[in-house]
Amino acid sequence: MSYETMRAAWLANHREQKINMATLFKYYKPLCSSIRFTSPFTIPPFRYAPNRTRPPRTVPVTGKRRQFFSFFSSLTSSLPVLNENNSGPTSGDGAASPPSELWLYNTMTRKKELFKSKLDGKVGMYVCGVTAYDLSHIGHARVYVTFDVLYRSSLPLSPFNCRYLRHLGYDVSYVRNFTDVDDKIIARANEVGEDPISLSRRYCEEFHQDMVSLHCLPPSVEPRVSDHMPQIVDMINKILDNGCAYRIDGDVYFSVDKFPQYGRLSGRKLEDNRAGERIAVDTRKRNPADFALWKSAKEGEPSWQSPWGPGRPGWHIECSAMSAAYLGHSFDIHGGGMDLVFPHHENEIAQSCAACGDSNISYWVHNGFVTVDSEKMSKSLGNFFTIRQVIDLYHPLAVRLFLLGTHYRSPINYSDALLENASDRIFYIYQTLYDCENVIGEQDAGSEDSAIPPDTMNCIVKFNDLFAASMSDDLHTPVVLAAISDPLKIINDMLHTRKGKKQAKRIESLSGLGKIVQKVLTILGLMPTTYSEVLQQLKEKALRRAKLTEDQVIQKIHERTEARKNKDYEKSDAIRKELSSVGIALMDNPDGTTWRPAVPLALQELEIGTP
Repeated sequence: MSYETMRAAWLANHREQKINMATLFKYYKPLCSSIRFTSPFTIPPFRYAPNRTRPPRTVPVTGKRRQFFSFFSSLTSSLPVLNENNSGPTSGDGAASPPSELWLYNTMTRKKELFKSKLDGKVGMYVCGVTAYDLSHIGHARVYVTFDVLYRSSLPLSPFNCRYLRHLGYDVSYVRNFTDVDDKIIARANEVGEDPISLSRRYCEEFHQDMVSLHCLPPSVEPRVSDHMPQIVDMINKILDNGCAYRIDGDVYFSVDKFPQYGRLSGRKLEDNRAGERIAVDTRKRNPADFALWKSAKEGEPSWQSPWGPGRPGWHIECSAMSAAYLGHSFDIHGGGMDLVFPHHENEIAQSCAACGDSNISYWVHNGFVTVDSEKMSKSLGNFFTIRQVIDLYHPLAVRLFLLGTHYRSPINYSDALLENASDRIFYIYQTLYDCENVIGEQDAGSEDSAIPPDTMNCIVKFNDLFAASMSDDLHTPVVLAAISDPLKIINDMLHTRKGKKQAKRIESLSGLGKIVQKVLTILGLMPTTYSEVLQQLKEKALRRAKLTEDQVIQKIHERTEARKNKDYEKSDAIRKELSSVGIALMDNPDGTTWRPAVPLALQELEIGTP
């Protein structure tokens, strides 16, 4: 199936505004693939400092109800959240509504810059993909969740395809590669006695399953190295013709001395740079920093024909060739993890400029590491947790929330405590919205002239203003996730308000608050297909972590109920504490006792004791 055919099928499937995991996975099937990323040497940790120079942007006010519908209309359309040409309401503290522009930290310039696409309304984004020789780990997940939030699929707005660039009205061409030809793939294939291309293809499919679990949208195209040998050979030829590479015994090396700007991205001086390869320095090279563009064939390894003899491409040239094939030499965003700043992205810039005379990428964007005990998580260090291992115990949406709970440029320390807190938080969010949905569904929405009360409207506008300001300031998702507490608290308060003469306004308020929270969750990729299904899955994951079955929990609840009837409060408290210690919280209601997942008691105490 061609990409266009697949895209048309996807588009048709989104008419109902809902999509399940099986459907999402179907559209991850063959597209294309190729690229790489960056490193941490010169990128400062994130500090939240809203840009104060941006002009105010406001919406019109002509009656509260009209204000409400104008507000949500602007969110749903391809226009910015708020209309800069009109004046209107301010946030609850009187501040003007924030702009819908986007500022991104550019690794090349080492500062935040106002995002301006090269073509009006269109964005070209290239993100380096995985080397497919094993299951992907949580460090990989962070890369693709980060750029999934930035990305918006060029498809109709729906709970599963709205992301931030889409929200700002851009049409995004998102290219993310697969490296399926590499030393590590060959080594693993030799270990298990499998064909390297076959092994890589299998792990590409495993990666797709992980991305579906994490609610990451498929990119516009996923090129694979093995499908793009003509483009790679052609680019190497151009580099040779321009005098920036040399041949040795069937190998081709890039000469870094021919590129005076080498080191500009990473801030490293050429004399300080280590070799740009994943292998030991080759003494045949003119400069230790020279890197391979083409490697001559070795017995038992996959190879392709070239003007320099059979062989395969080096690590870096693959991404330059495939990004140029799909986006040209001039596009908007090149992204990846900080570890790719040097040598991979530095080498990409050098060879791309050598091939075409100039390579003009506007923004180099890199995310921080996931660490374990303050050390980068990586397969080479053996301190990694695969995505599959983590989502076996924690819901994928809780993992996504965990990853978005820290600014993308700052490191995240992987810990059970943080994942437990993310699980507890996501359960609270979905339970609140589920209860809100049920109350609204049981009641009439009221007369047509029912209006959202001013205090509720102020909360909605204030939350939207904060969302727009935080996301436009280098995608500051932690502030947005923290701010969700305000509308959720009001929703919970209203859910426990008795019915009365103001019931219509109560329902209108619940509806308005629910919609703004849903909209933000959608843009962050945290909106589930159904609340009830995910709530049940979160409970099942909690039981798995507690090493209990639901029947065992119910039995404990019965024992506690009997103890309370017999006024054996010591036993009753002991049962509650026993379950709490493994992450099962008991809730006493007029109709009986129920349970929900919670952070295990020991991890709560650990968090409190952390400075």
